[in-house]
Amino acid sequence: MRLSAVGPVIAAMAGVALAAAPAVQDQPVFRSAVRTVPIYATVLDAGGRLVPDLEQANFSVSDNGKPAEIALFSSEPQPFTAVVMLDTSASMTANLKLLNRAAEQFLLRLLPVDRAQVGAFNDKIQLSGEFTNDRDALIAALDDLYFGNPTRLNDALASSLDALRGIDGRRVILVFTDGEDTASRARFNTVMDRARDEEVMVYSIGLESEYFNGVRVVRSRPTRDLRKISEETGGGYFELKETAELAPTFSRVAQELRSQYLIGFAPAALDGKVHKLEVRVNRPGMTVRARRSYLAAADRS
Repeated sequence: MRLSAVGPVIAAMAGVALAAAPAVQDQPVFRSAVRTVPIYATVLDAGGRLVPDLEQANFSVSDNGKPAEIALFSSEPQPFTAVVMLDTSASMTANLKLLNRAAEQFLLRLLPVDRAQVGAFNDKIQLSGEFTNDRDALIAALDDLYFGNPTRLNDALASSLDALRGIDGRRVILVFTDGEDTASRARFNTVMDRARDEEVMVYSIGLESEYFNGVRVVRSRPTRDLRKISEETGGGYFELKETAELAPTFSRVAQELRSQYLIGFAPAALDGKVHKLEVRVNRPGMTVRARRSYLAAADRS
């Protein structure tokens, strides 16, 4: 599986229908005649541990502050399609092999019903070209990633959204970077709006790193935009200080994707506006991570 460069990205917005199937087998995609808003919720206890034993009665959803009736609920693992996008800019040169081995930990945990692509961003954007459940091919593709100097983070997110457009079911971007965007054409707010409107969950991993810039040793810090887009879309944000934390964190993302609750509801009005969402659980000490908003538009898939 060779990597190919991705051309300029044109921003587009599209609502998608809910598509869900148990991960234990490949079943027909669920479709509803009514527009259904899917929410994938991660529930953590006070110690940050995943909570796997909740039922529909434990959850409540509000849409623009008004209670929404839950029409669909599942605690079974749901299949997903993911883009794993890695920062291979100059600041990561010394740690690229370590980063690739960490990304392997996520890919090794894919199930046969899952699909993924791998990619990289620096002064250009690369993707492995097709979604596949072949873990060996995906791991081999990591070694084809190029490196360069600038960091086109926003363009990488936009290209990942393009690759996921038209894909049924749960769609995920797992992005890693150790710095700020320095060269993108795409604006961050445009990318975040697309992720929300196209119902794509973004997980992000940021790393503080030290590297020699040709003059002196400097320390990079991941952009704050990573936390913003992850919180808005219901993913998770992990900020690391040591490279030794990379592999466990990629593994943690895979674990979370296997432990999320699927909640679906039919909007009372499809007014074409952005609605605020809030998901709560009625057990004390629990924290819920879920998408914070959605575009109340008719299904166009």
